[in-house]
Amino acid sequence: MENVKLSDLLKKAKEAFQKNDLKTASLFLNEIIEQNPNATEAFFYLANVFHVRGELGKAIKAFQRVLELDPHHTDAAISLSVIYNDIGKYEEAKIIFEKANNQVKTTQNQGISDPHLNKKFSLKHYEIAEMYLSYGRADEALFEYNKASTLDPDNLEIRIKVAKTYAKKGFTSKAFEELKRLKNEHPAYMPARIALGLLYYGNGNIIEAQAEWQNVLSRDPNHPDAVMYLQLSRSATETSVTI
Repeated sequence: MENVKLSDLLKKAKEAFQKNDLKTASLFLNEIIEQNPNATEAFFYLANVFHVRGELGKAIKAFQRVLELDPHHTDAAISLSVIYNDIGKYEEAKIIFEKANNQVKTTQNQGISDPHLNKKFSLKHYEIAEMYLSYGRADEALFEYNKASTLDPDNLEIRIKVAKTYAKKGFTSKAFEELKRLKNEHPAYMPARIALGLLYYGNGNIIEAQAEWQNVLSRDPNHPDAVMYLQLSRSATETSVTI
């Protein structure tokens, strides 16, 4: 009966957490932990409650407790790595992340792949790429963006980031190649056409740029970015003509 009760409490805690009712969630979770100090999932959700509240010290301790109880709890490892990264403990973050990453690789080599975990790792690689880019380290950023895209191919924004990074490095042809491929593979993905238009415009190809933005407007007449860039490009053309 006790197991049934604890599972019911955990279910209620998860529901409260999903509704962002953190107070109720923590009450249920603490009650579970009082009855079972080794309740891994209760500690995991309590750690997430602390994290959302910004109580990072408590979140770190709770995630560490999860990993004590279950060293293979990849979600806890990734979450702990993210917190360490956020507070500037980059070495600790790297060690934990790489350990979790190796565990996932081992699992995948055994023929098991978890899309949920892949997306979490993708997000982590994306964050690392953004950090590299902010310090002007474009090569490392590209490497991490590509890892992120491989792990989560549905996240098309990453491919736009790849193209922009190529452009920043001066590899314009590769940037064009990436965006054209993305546009052809996903014709309804408007950000690819917006970005391709900007790349054309930046290279002086005004007509091609306007054609991309016109294409967006033919699909979505009120698309704010397409409207804005088209108006700006026309104004710039008119100004250059009058001069």
